Amino acid sequence: MNLPNKLTVIRMVLTPVFLVVFLAPFIPYHFFIGLAIYVIGCITDFLDGKIARKYNLITTFGKLADPVADKMLTTAALLALMDAGYCSIYIVFIVLTREFAVTSVRLAASAQGVVIPANIWGKLKTVSQMVSTILIMLLIALTEHGIIKGEFPLGIISSALLWITALLAVISGIIYIKDGVKQIDFNK
Repeated sequence: MNLPNKLTVIRMVLTPVFLVVFLAPFIPYHFFIGLAIYVIGCITDFLDGKIARKYNLITTFGKLADPVADKMLTTAALLALMDAGYCSIYIVFIVLTREFAVTSVRLAASAQGVVIPANIWGKLKTVSQMVSTILIMLLIALTEHGIIKGEFPLGIISSALLWITALLAVISGIIYIKDGVKQIDFNK
């Protein structure tokens, strides 16, 4: 197994660890520790693709597993924020619906030997989702430990950032599906 694939597997393993730690109030500083685990997962996402492209280590496993690992990690973050009261179930629904729709198109295309590359909107959605969730988790941790005091509009900030992510999810999903259906033979 090459390095990019190992990083993808590490991200998959880190995802449930992140979720358990972030949601475990009996662990001291669980928000900070969970955030650190999540950031490491996000870094593996950045590194695996960069290394795979730079050193021509692109594999079928990587093409299929990398997007799954990304969705596992980012979905876990949304679920953690929803549990903490800082993410609407509607945002989770929008993002997950987009992910299932895009994955369905990706699988149908793959079965026909067609690879539909990610578009810039999908990359913007992923970056927006990761940056937003990191920022929100950091603000939760700082607020929870009394570092941020007084009236702080964490709910408003969280909602605004995550609705931007949801909007990017819809835009990127529509573009991906529109481009994808042109390349798939639905009679097969």
